[in-house]
Amino acid sequence: MPYPPSPTANLILDAAAIDRALRRIAHEIIERNPDLDKIVLAGIPSRGVQVAQKLAANIEQIEKKPVELGVIDVSMHRDDLRLRNKLSPIEVSQLPHDLAGRTIILVDDVLFSGRTTRAAMDAIASFGRPARIQLAALIDRGHRELPIRADYVGKNLPTSINQRVYVRFEKVDGVPDSVWMEKE
Repeated sequence: MPYPPSPTANLILDAAAIDRALRRIAHEIIERNPDLDKIVLAGIPSRGVQVAQKLAANIEQIEKKPVELGVIDVSMHRDDLRLRNKLSPIEVSQLPHDLAGRTIILVDDVLFSGRTTRAAMDAIASFGRPARIQLAALIDRGHRELPIRADYVGKNLPTSINQRVYVRFEKVDGVPDSVWMEKE
């Protein structure tokens, strides 16, 4: 994995800045969800899972109690399957058996068009009906195609439609945790 990910990429967040943003989001989640036993942080593969794990660790450090983690794969719920040259690898979704009364907090690395979030909500519906669904994103870059907004955002990053945002995590990519944006 090249580091930086592109010769024209600018560093937006380093590991320390990512940690600060996720610590802030963890505090916001705690404030809006007083009963932490009823929340599930459901990461969207692949890097959303890493963000969810880091958020769970922050919440546990602050509140001294674990938060349930889940994974929600969106591969087969996407509305652009026919448009993609390459299909994403399918991962096993892992959610509690009973979603009634639970708050599912979808977690993703980058919120862009909103289509991945819509696919995640469709996937959750196949598991049951939670009390509510919230959305946390490390980066919100705008350009929504659907009426979806994040409840928790690490950084709003205005971009042009042609720019790319790269989120890298050491556990996934073998390079330091970082967020990069390609120059125009």
